[in-house]
Amino acid sequence: MKTLTAILIKGGRVVDPARGFDEITDLALANGVILAIKNIASEFQPDQTIDATGCIVVPGLVDLAVRLREPGHEHERMLESEMAAAVAGGVTSLVCLPDTEPVLDEPGLVEMLRFRAEKLRQARVYPLGALTRNLAGELLAEMAELTDAGCVAFSQAEVPLANTQVMLRAFQYASSFGYAVWLRPQELFLGQGVAASGALATRLGLAGVPVAAETIALHTIFELMRATGARVHLCRLSSAAGVALVRQAKLDGLNVTCDVSINSLHLTDADIGYFDSRARLNPPLRQQRDRDALRAGLLDGTIDALVSDHTPVGEDAKALPFAESEPGATGVELLLSLALKWSQDSGVSLARALQVITSGPASVLGAALGKRQGRIGCLVPGGAADLCVFDPGAAWTVQPDALRSQGKHTPFSGYELPGRVRCTIVDGRVAFQ
Repeated sequence: MKTLTAILIKGGRVVDPARGFDEITDLALANGVILAIKNIASEFQPDQTIDATGCIVVPGLVDLAVRLREPGHEHERMLESEMAAAVAGGVTSLVCLPDTEPVLDEPGLVEMLRFRAEKLRQARVYPLGALTRNLAGELLAEMAELTDAGCVAFSQAEVPLANTQVMLRAFQYASSFGYAVWLRPQELFLGQGVAASGALATRLGLAGVPVAAETIALHTIFELMRATGARVHLCRLSSAAGVALVRQAKLDGLNVTCDVSINSLHLTDADIGYFDSRARLNPPLRQQRDRDALRAGLLDGTIDALVSDHTPVGEDAKALPFAESEPGATGVELLLSLALKWSQDSGVSLARALQVITSGPASVLGAALGKRQGRIGCLVPGGAADLCVFDPGAAWTVQPDALRSQGKHTPFSGYELPGRVRCTIVDGRVAFQ
């Protein structure tokens, strides 16, 4: 396919939450960057013109939690399918977690993943390196070498870091060299259940995960941050108490950011229904008061980003009894629509709903990337030509078999959602249309 170097997007409603821009106008793209917004030079000659009348043009979505299942599932061509799913959902930049097979704890594995992703010429991929070797929580990974290979931060993915001494050393090392640590707050021994503690888990006979599993971990993380000055991003907050602790930590001046998944933002433990394994998730779905607090925290800025927590799970792994099934759900194709649904359900402004999936996560990622950030998540002349064009008036029904991801399991199956992606542009190229 011919690589287009100049694109004109005409007549769309251009919304850039990063700078409060909202206007029906044209954009010119050339050589991978935004050439101009609004005042297009008369001599500009596009190779392609995209009619965006009736559509909204926004910065490409930035998703901070996507599992690509590679390395480990190359024989299933998982990277190809999940990257295609990302651009179909308007996601132009994504962070992939290190809990692959093998774990992303060696520079060669990171370099190979980045090479294969770049060869596909779809979304930008930013790998997280393993914080400890093999995610075992005992020996620190070689952070400097992994950074040189392209890792933007370091994480334990879903594996709790039980050894506080190891966490302290990790924070000290990361702080000394300016690295960011991304952790999902979960205390090892309290976090071994399969559903949120409460009346429903008790009635169903499911092992519960108390809110204390999150808050104890948060207290530990914050104390070690105070001692070391480390920069930490908290992944997939799940409770009202957790939101309150993060809000106070930010007021105290700690260098902390956090995100919430689309699952926790919209669903509660009641959505488990009668042992529906599609709602078997990490973190587990909690009660309505927690969901309401997460929505309030996302609205007021306590929570910086909304993520898909995209986890493609195979049919066999989900066809087991609830407690034995593999946790996770596909989500990268639903991120935009579920952000818009949050806006509609809660009366949140369109700009705020778009901010938490564009400039908000880009700021988190920018802190990890430093000077390599590349001006993603915003629409400015000279910035990266990463854009999503979507039709806000086009509703669609989530049909798992129609999703491009190989993961067909989602608790949102059958939901009617707003907003249909019409075109995704990455680095000045049309990646989906």
